[in-house]
Amino acid sequence: MEVRVVIVDNAPELLDRMTGILRSIDEVHLLKRFEEAVAVVDYVKEHPVDMVFTDIVMPDISGIRLAKELDRVPDPPAVVLMSSIPGFSLEAWKVHAFGFLEKPCTRAQVMNMIERYRKDNES
Repeated sequence: MEVRVVIVDNAPELLDRMTGILRSIDEVHLLKRFEEAVAVVDYVKEHPVDMVFTDIVMPDISGIRLAKELDRVPDPPAVVLMSSIPGFSLEAWKVHAFGFLEKPCTRAQVMNMIERYRKDNES
């Protein structure tokens, strides 16, 4: 099952790291990378996206707010929130995020999140 993914992070080095990880995973199609969360909602409204990996702390809107806005679009993607601040994991559950990853994320952590998504959506 191919998983269509978008990533959002305002830190270029972490965006590059996640890009490399996602491109190394079989049947993951990285659709687009964003440095600002504002454009993501419009993109998701126009393109089928399965998962959004997003940083929480960003200058335009937070990943928490992005998750709330994405939850309102038709056929919303699964949102995985990422932060180097572990306390944000509680916020992830409050907005019904699919998951939370502590940054910097490892390939194994991202793979586990993708596999969990695949299992939840096999039918």
